[in-house]
Amino acid sequence: MRKGIPNLGALQAFEATARLGSFSRAAEELSLTHSAIYRQVSGLEERLGVLLFTRVRRRVALTDAGAEYAGRVRHHLEQLEKDTFGLISRSMGRSLHVAVLPTLATTWLIPRLPDFQSKHGDIAVNLSVRTLPFQFNDHPFDAAIYHAEQLWPQTVGFKLFDEGELVTVCLPELLVGLPEPQMAHLPHLHILSRPDAWRWWYQTQGLDYLPSSSAGPRYELFSMTLAAVQAGMGVALMPRFLVQQELDQGRLVSPAPGVLAVQEAYFFSYPVGNVRSEALQAFEQWLATAT
Repeated sequence: MRKGIPNLGALQAFEATARLGSFSRAAEELSLTHSAIYRQVSGLEERLGVLLFTRVRRRVALTDAGAEYAGRVRHHLEQLEKDTFGLISRSMGRSLHVAVLPTLATTWLIPRLPDFQSKHGDIAVNLSVRTLPFQFNDHPFDAAIYHAEQLWPQTVGFKLFDEGELVTVCLPELLVGLPEPQMAHLPHLHILSRPDAWRWWYQTQGLDYLPSSSAGPRYELFSMTLAAVQAGMGVALMPRFLVQQELDQGRLVSPAPGVLAVQEAYFFSYPVGNVRSEALQAFEQWLATAT
């Protein structure tokens, strides 16, 4: 018996509370009561002899020690989950856990996965969303597909394809009756991961970037931005490969001909030195031909 390790239930209650910032939300996620979560976390603090949260009325906030411990606990819980799924998968076949950008997953990767499954039906490809760079040592992923200027340090892999360029897109009906220049009269939609994209686009076209152009709503994902465009909320800068079909079929139009060249590309890689499983090798070889 490992007497130095806290109860797994207490660790799960602590990690969920730390991540969600609320005993109530942690209770909802874990299908427990608020009081059960509170008792688990309080018991963990008592056992460790360390204050993990400060409590002010109904609000909780991590202490410095709590924040550090939460990151470590989260890593080990994710690794335990990966090991568990891996054991189950080995009894039924083979599996991979790949981190991927959400919009790229839904619009590019997942539509192609049936082809992989037809060739490797015993390999389960599990996908998780990650929008920011990370260290493989801190996350339970076998590989990642991401947007960058080059391969991440300490990884091996290859470039899937260049992003190419961003183009302006909106619904065609938004342009009806607008005076020239039409762009100036459209709400500009922004994406948080490319905060200066519109500024650079205007500079590239030799146009003034007006304060009104920076006042539009901001979205975290390209998929959200595209949904806003399709809902008629304004004009956005989108990677051409994501909207070319919509443009070709006339469901969207480009209200201005200028584009913004993008230096970054999409990459697939995995950690240097890791033993490549047969499943990872099969996925890598298939992915190299899927572009």
